[in-house]
Amino acid sequence: MIIVNYIAFILLAIGGLNWGLIGFFNYNLVSAIFGPEPNIWSSIVYILVFASMLWLLFAIIYSNGVINFTHM
Repeated sequence: MIIVNYIAFILLAIGGLNWGLIGFFNYNLVSAIFGPEPNIWSSIVYILVFASMLWLLFAIIYSNGVINFTHM
């Protein structure tokens, strides 16, 4: 389970780096790597970044006791 958190954090950092580059320099790193037109590979990267955000969001909420799955 801890390895999934590390992978999610790395993917979220990649997404944050990409958005930072877009905001500051108008440079999309994902498009530079996979091509300017939307394709399956860039879509996969964006979906993985989104899934990482959800994973870490629920991990933080669960670890702070907001959601308790043991009493459901």
